[in-house]
Amino acid sequence: MARTHTVGIDRIACDGYGLCAELLPELIELDEWGYPVVGSAPLTGEALRHARRAVAACPALALRLDRAPERAPDRKPAQRS
Repeated sequence: MARTHTVGIDRIACDGYGLCAELLPELIELDEWGYPVVGSAPLTGEALRHARRAVAACPALALRLDRAPERAPDRKPAQRS
């Protein structure tokens, strides 16, 4: 199973440049003051590649990629006899 990631924000470091929302509009919106609001969807494949680019381009170094917690495999409930 491939590891997934999520985008995190260091809200203290963020200066509200908005570049992240331009580079990753499918995941990041700006609030009314111009600060990012990030979705919590796990990223894989192409979306992860775009997220890495946004993290690298952040002028305040406020974006990061976090590893998403691994989900435990779904187990079937034990049958009672």
